[in-house]
Amino acid sequence: MSSSQHNFQFDKQKTEAIARHMHEVITILGENPEREGLLKTPERVAKSYQFLMQGYTQDPEEILRSALFKEDYRQMVIVKDIDFYSMCEHHLLPFFGKAHVAYIPNGQITGLSKIARVVEVFARRMQVQERMTTQIKECIQNTLQPLGVMVVIEAQHLCMQMRGIQKQHSITTTSDFTGAFQQQKTREEFINLIKG
Repeated sequence: MSSSQHNFQFDKQKTEAIARHMHEVITILGENPEREGLLKTPERVAKSYQFLMQGYTQDPEEILRSALFKEDYRQMVIVKDIDFYSMCEHHLLPFFGKAHVAYIPNGQITGLSKIARVVEVFARRMQVQERMTTQIKECIQNTLQPLGVMVVIEAQHLCMQMRGIQKQHSITTTSDFTGAFQQQKTREEFINLIKG
């Protein structure tokens, strides 16, 4: 168990409710939830789901506001290669990859780690990649009021790799942008910087 999972507070009622249902799911699938290897599986799954979907209990705008600084800097700020893990809402299978986020400040900046935290909050929910891309963009735009925001996400989806079409090496890329990034030249600068 990672140190971040040690710090996470599990909800006892949620754990018990999810575990009860998982016990039933295991039975329906044809397994014996009472055998040694599966005895604690329902509780483990219950805790795992709470940890993996903790984004529902976090406010990403508050995270950005917790580290706002006045700064007269009006060039692109990029945080690239932000690793994330999320759960596809259609099959509850993971999708994971990297997020690249840029914004052009308009009188205020935020701590760089806060950008990565915003990605994490939206990733730790039942998601589709397209919505997650837009939610990150809108959160930064609404909170910082910058001259522009651009988000690019590149991800692999286990719902495509393990089931369905079973294409192991496909990458899905999504992007969304506001303001100054409406200009092709600005978008190209961002793309060149994250690919470099």
